[in-house]
Amino acid sequence: MPNSSHKSTATHAAAVQHNTTQQSLLRQQLREQYRAARQALSDEQQQQASAAIAKHLTEMVSATPVRCVAAYIANDGEPSLAAAIHALWQREITVAVPVLHPVVPNQLLFLRYHANTELVANKFNIPEPRMRCQDIMPLSAIDLVCMPLVAFDAHGNRLGMGGGFYDRTLAGCSMNRYPNLQRVGIAHDCQYAEQLPVASWDVPIAQIVTPCRTWQFNTSSGND
Repeated sequence: MPNSSHKSTATHAAAVQHNTTQQSLLRQQLREQYRAARQALSDEQQQQASAAIAKHLTEMVSATPVRCVAAYIANDGEPSLAAAIHALWQREITVAVPVLHPVVPNQLLFLRYHANTELVANKFNIPEPRMRCQDIMPLSAIDLVCMPLVAFDAHGNRLGMGGGFYDRTLAGCSMNRYPNLQRVGIAHDCQYAEQLPVASWDVPIAQIVTPCRTWQFNTSSGND
């Protein structure tokens, strides 16, 4: 019996490992597919997308009291939030953007972002504000976090770049701790998938904004 039990356990572990590997490969294939789709958009399409997303986001922040929005600096074909950022500034709403955390590995820190912010390239060659302690915006001061994504589906599942930076950064943001913090995914319409593979640690996101519409999902807010 012990030998049979050990064999059964080993077989189960091997099956789990196989399924995990297969899902990881599928997720990577989907990342490549949807990254290529957004990278293929023309400059004109990107500008139109930026303007449309800005309109949706300004309507969103107009509906509820918002003091600070965490945006991002677009990279790799992501929808630009430049138009949205200018619209938020006009409404005297503070804007913050993420930087790689200088102390905690694989997490983000949000810094206040303004028209004269000096940008530097991080280790991934992505522009981010130069670190200034006086510009740090704690999560408790942020009302809405705009999260870029690679793909999303009809259930609010979100596929990120795979680094898990938003996951780790927002992992402790329970409704009790940060009751006003909203998380909103930002994507091009071409990044929609019928159904994405879901891992045990994935949490669906409640709202996703694309140029054509704002998607609302009947679920708790999710992470990267």
